Formats: sequence, C-alpha cells, structure tokens
Amino acid sequence: MQVAIKKWGNSVGIRIPALLSNSLKLQAESLVDIQEVDGRLIIEPIKPKYNLEQLLSGITEDNLHNEVDFGKPVGKEML
Repeated sequence: MQVAIKKWGNSVGIRIPALLSNSLKLQAESLVDIQEVDGRLIIEPIKPKYNLEQLLSGITEDNLHNEVDFGKPVGKEML
C-alpha cells in the first residue's frame, strides 16, 4: 500500500488508511513504536498494559452484571 509523506509543521508525517488502522485497532492518539532498521521504517502498535487495579476501577453499578451459575463443581474447582 502506498501513501504520500506530507509536511506537518517542521516534521513530515503519513496518514494511515482506515482499512489498515481498523485492522490494527489504531485510533487517533494511539501509541506506536517507530524505528529505522536497515533503511526501512518500522511502525508497530504499542499494546497497553493493564493491572488488576486498573481493570477493576472500570466496574460501576451500571456495568456490573449478576453472578452466572455454571452448575455444580465437577473437578477441583472447590478447594
């Protein structure tokens, strides 16, 4: 896929086509790692790292769901 490099202030930039950004789950303000390796420009998405506290902080009364009953224990689920 070819894209043109455009002037952006004192720098240059490329636009990532929607097909590619959707495929890679990139949005405006997504972080990427950019490097030059053997004369090639490599851009890789940086996947966010979450910890349990961050994940639990997203739970609210509005998005909290009821317990799901999966039936009786059949193996070593109960300690």
